[in-house]
Amino acid sequence: MRIHFKNLTVQVLTGIVLGILIGFLFPDFGAQLKVLADGFIKLIKMLIAPIIFFTVVIGIGNMGDLKKVGRIGGKALIYFEIVTTFALAIGIIVVNLIKPGAGVNIDAIKGGDVSQYTKQAEATDHGIVEFLLSIIPDNVVGAMAKGDLLPILFFAVLFGLATAAMGEKAKPVVDLFERLADIFFRIVNMVMKVSPLAAFGAMAYTIGTFGLSSLVALGKLMGSVYMTMFLFIVLVLGAIAKFYRFSIFKFIAYIKDEILLVLGTSSSESALPKMMEKLEKYGCSKSVVGLVVPTGYSFNLDGTSIYLSMAAMFIAQAYGIDLTIWQELTLLGVLMLTSKGAAGVTGSGFITLAATLTAFPMIPVEGIALLLGVDRFMSEARAITNLIGNGVATVVVSKMEKEFHTEGNPEMKQKMTIAQ
Repeated sequence: MRIHFKNLTVQVLTGIVLGILIGFLFPDFGAQLKVLADGFIKLIKMLIAPIIFFTVVIGIGNMGDLKKVGRIGGKALIYFEIVTTFALAIGIIVVNLIKPGAGVNIDAIKGGDVSQYTKQAEATDHGIVEFLLSIIPDNVVGAMAKGDLLPILFFAVLFGLATAAMGEKAKPVVDLFERLADIFFRIVNMVMKVSPLAAFGAMAYTIGTFGLSSLVALGKLMGSVYMTMFLFIVLVLGAIAKFYRFSIFKFIAYIKDEILLVLGTSSSESALPKMMEKLEKYGCSKSVVGLVVPTGYSFNLDGTSIYLSMAAMFIAQAYGIDLTIWQELTLLGVLMLTSKGAAGVTGSGFITLAATLTAFPMIPVEGIALLLGVDRFMSEARAITNLIGNGVATVVVSKMEKEFHTEGNPEMKQKMTIAQ
């Protein structure tokens, strides 16, 4: 079988493998290559704000029916809440069964500086009132400039609702936004050509900075996190997919390029624009994709939820803290709130975990230093699980709303070809 090096999947995989080799053989040089990944992620983030704004406005504007907008949004939010609660609960159950934190040497805490995360957690108030107020932008242009996803989404929904209410009068604006969105997606295609370099730089930095040996020390926790996320995708998301009559494995194969990109860059945001495009080609309507995907990136963080619950329990086990069932349920409740604000915080994994432990004083917040060496390796699993979870959510809501077009679906095309 020939390997086509012009294929983006092959290029990204090659970049990941070369990055691991360079990071292992030349760690100092590998650590300096982070700039390649940082540059690529900045290029993608440059495009996310306008793409989210245009796609949400187009999606709502083309619906016309405001009741339909509320119905889709309501179904999406209920789905997000149920599935992320499952993710948090599964994380707590698995970590209780395996107990990866038992017997861990907590002397590692002395060598880890967590002040930057605890300070940011203190600065980020995760109270429900403050969280709701943070969704409303002080300045729309400022929110766009900073790339704050939730305020942009909030304003885009209001803009879309106003557009839908105006009907035909607003049609020229929606048409203009569709053309602008096409231009931005064309820019995305240009940026994607350098994604193999980004994957190469990110992996070289990770291995060069932390080394392969850091995987061994906390391998049990990493193995538990990866296993839990695999079980969540196959069992929970797989069951949901089967109920709505599509295959989770075929869906994962369909978005393999986006998964590999996330694996290389450790950022689910890097694949957001292409993921939206892929979901439309899969069969989801533009209006559902435009509303559900951006909302999911803030409220449907399945991978982050699993990580947060397992990391918090891991620290408790390392300190020998035996939580009662009621304390664990309280922790679950705190996590349900703090995990919702994760998307709006840079470096959300550690900062959100620090905020959670600050609100749950039974587990010492300085314990997050235990995770400093391996967090980077687990962030890829978090991001991939988030990506797959949001994709499944979009397909499910599309099918709920009968907005799923089988003629555009690659699985249906394959079945029709076999039948012929």
